[in-house]
Amino acid sequence: MGRVNLAALPKAELHLHIEGTLEPEMMLALAERNGVQLPYPDVDAARAAYVFEDLQSFLDVYYAGCGALVTEQDFYELTFAYLERAHADGVRHAEIFFDPQTHMDRGIPYGVVFDGITSALRDGRTRLAITSHLILAILRHLDAESGMRALDAAFAHGGELVGIGLDSGERGNPPEKFVDVFARARAEGLRAVAHAGEEGPPAYITSALDTLHVERIDHGVRCLEDDALVERLVRDKVPLTVCPLSNVRLRVVDRIEDHPFRTLLERGLVVTMNSDDPAYFGGYVVDNYRACVDALGLTDAQVLEVARNTFRASFLDDRARAHYLAEIDAFTS
Repeated sequence: MGRVNLAALPKAELHLHIEGTLEPEMMLALAERNGVQLPYPDVDAARAAYVFEDLQSFLDVYYAGCGALVTEQDFYELTFAYLERAHADGVRHAEIFFDPQTHMDRGIPYGVVFDGITSALRDGRTRLAITSHLILAILRHLDAESGMRALDAAFAHGGELVGIGLDSGERGNPPEKFVDVFARARAEGLRAVAHAGEEGPPAYITSALDTLHVERIDHGVRCLEDDALVERLVRDKVPLTVCPLSNVRLRVVDRIEDHPFRTLLERGLVVTMNSDDPAYFGGYVVDNYRACVDALGLTDAQVLEVARNTFRASFLDDRARAHYLAEIDAFTS
């Protein structure tokens, strides 16, 4: 079929932190609207801060930027702006992380965050034809009690969540720290995913599978350091939500040319393409596809397999999944 039109290709995005879509222009506008003082005098200064040595140096900037988000309208505007970008990138379905602890710890009620995001997601379905699911991400640098309080707030507020995730700094925060939090979430019917094997070792991937009983691994690129783990992931068809440009920006790999995305795919893993925190990492989902096609030489067949994987790995029901996979088949005919 020749070179795939990457923007038109139907796809899902499964690893996207909504707070990580806060572009500097919106950050500064919201801060001014809300009377919030940020450490950046202008857009250029904010963008200059978007240079990171590792995950923690990114998180420091990320959490500072979140201070601009105060009202339900702020969270609505943030979310709908992402959906408009995703629509332009051919995204048909998005499974979105949000970090309620980040906001609750600075006095923003859970309901303000959740209602603003979910209102935008509803409008995204009707106005942009993007279906969506919401995943409550637990901050692993905080204690398990804080995570449990976030769950308490979520269950007390109500509203539709599809799953629980685990994000923030991996170092010194193994998955087993949150066994009770995940057990409670799963007992309430939530699906489970976790960041592992980004800056953390392959053992964190194993722990996430064995102690948190997750269905997907977010990132997971360091699985290649453990052949037995790779065999397990292939055998059990455990999806990896890989974020190549993020991995470059956070120094997981030095250059996009060094990224193991193609190797993961060729080893038989269920690999998906995602943008993680695109406002901070220099690209949305199509930018990640394009970077890997150009730098790693992904073939048309591999690109189409990745796009199919995004729907196969999603938490869509069988009917919706089949509908989107048929869209890809029609796209290729």
